[in-house]
Amino acid sequence: MSELVPGGNLPLPGGSVTVRVPGPFDVSALVTDDSGKVRGDADFVFYNQPSAPGARLQGDTLTVDPPRLRPGATRVTVVVSPADPGTPLGRLPAPALHVTDSGGRPIARFAPPRPREETVLLLPELYRRGGGWKLRALGQGYADGLAGLARDFGVDVIEDATPAPAHRTPVTPTPTVPSMPAARPTMHTLAGVGVPHIPSPDPDGFLGLVNSARAGAGSPPVTLDARLASAARAHAGAMASAGRLGVEGPDGVSVYQRISAAGYVYVTVGEHLVSGPRTPSEFVSYCLRTDRPRRILHDSSFTHAALAHVTSGRSGDTFWTALWARPLTPGDLARTATEVVDLTNRERVRAGLRPLAVDTALGTAAQAYSADMASRAFYSHTSPEGTQPWDRAAAAGSRMRTIGENIACGQRSPAEVMEGWMNSPGHRANILKRDFTHIGIGFAGGGPAGTYWTQLFGG
Repeated sequence: MSELVPGGNLPLPGGSVTVRVPGPFDVSALVTDDSGKVRGDADFVFYNQPSAPGARLQGDTLTVDPPRLRPGATRVTVVVSPADPGTPLGRLPAPALHVTDSGGRPIARFAPPRPREETVLLLPELYRRGGGWKLRALGQGYADGLAGLARDFGVDVIEDATPAPAHRTPVTPTPTVPSMPAARPTMHTLAGVGVPHIPSPDPDGFLGLVNSARAGAGSPPVTLDARLASAARAHAGAMASAGRLGVEGPDGVSVYQRISAAGYVYVTVGEHLVSGPRTPSEFVSYCLRTDRPRRILHDSSFTHAALAHVTSGRSGDTFWTALWARPLTPGDLARTATEVVDLTNRERVRAGLRPLAVDTALGTAAQAYSADMASRAFYSHTSPEGTQPWDRAAAAGSRMRTIGENIACGQRSPAEVMEGWMNSPGHRANILKRDFTHIGIGFAGGGPAGTYWTQLFGG
């Protein structure tokens, strides 16, 4: 496997290649010709338009099959931006690019210098040279964000100083001159290559019912989110086709993976999967009658929600999916890690041990591994490539002589994951090991389990 530096390049094998950028980022791609300019809407691949001829995006992973790209395409540029709109990339973990061939074998890794004020970063480009394709490491960013991207790739920016009403339908750009409303406040960061993010419509009055119930419990209101609505519709449809409730549909995709695929990166998530109610009012009434569904509906940590229902053609039963979430921000990620560290050190002090210090390299490795498990849907101390915790720590720059790792999945909070680890003898032993002096924490949402946690210890 090649470690690339900015400007470095290498030939690509025949067939498809996979480009992955784990972490709190949105990944997208622009397909261009020799001029470096986009030709139309179909040249954008992003969360709301995840496929184009020869390119497909799933979460943080882009698969490119060069021979299948549209006629005239000679370049695919991979773009990353913060999943949280407006956040400078410099406040996030440094993005790292992983490239594998069609058999899953590593080809290259590229970790550019940490960005500062940039909000959009071009990581690599795949380009045609003669009869083959190559990959070039870029690492170039735009301090002016979407405007810079638009300028260089030939996108026509439409200025609109007036925020669009929540119910307004975005205007589809013309095929020959894609439009990018760069200044619209409701725009999601990734909408720099696509569609403004607008709240989901509420034709059934679900939002009013929910927020009335939340107000009675002293919880702040939630707003509807179109990405969550898309995931809810897909999951309700999957359950209706199978004729049964389940976190995982008959297609093998979990409701959490549908949320990630829709482009919503979360720090906390909840769901109601129900059959029987005939109206949103009946659905909300059902949730309020039972303890756990009621706690989810009242949970003050959620800021967004969505509801969808699909009736099974075979049984006539209606299957409902309600999703609740709060988007991941750099502050949330830092607070989550800090809370896990504090709870860990509380247990160590209680046992008469010295608290652990936070280590940057261990944190980088732990965060990358949680994101990797979520995006590639595996759960193991050994990665699919065979790397172990000490390999990942060393690759992140750690010089610790002793390395230990705890992982967990499915827990919804730092308190919950710590409780699970302390109730497990092996995990508890790592937390209370006298030889450890430092710690790093990783957290990612998505995958079959919904959340993935990593504690990486060093000494």
